[in-house]
Amino acid sequence: MIILAVAFLAIAVYYWATPADSLPHFVPGYEAGVKQVHFKHGLAALILAVASGVWAWFSTGKMPTSPESTPKS
Repeated sequence: MIILAVAFLAIAVYYWATPADSLPHFVPGYEAGVKQVHFKHGLAALILAVASGVWAWFSTGKMPTSPESTPKS
C-alpha cells in the first residue's frame, strides 16, 4: 500500500506541474491547446494517496491479542 500511496502522490504532483496539452494522450485530462493544469485531477490523486497511506498504516499496526493468549494473574 505504501507503494500505491507514493504512486498516487507522484501522479498528483504530475497533474499539478504539467499543463493539460502536455499530458500524454492516454492520461485522463489531456486536452489539446489547453495550457491550464488539472487541479481537480491532482486533488483526487492526492486524496487517494492519503487514503492508501492511512490504509497501509492501519493494516500494519499491532494485532489485538485474544484473551486466551494473555497470562492470568
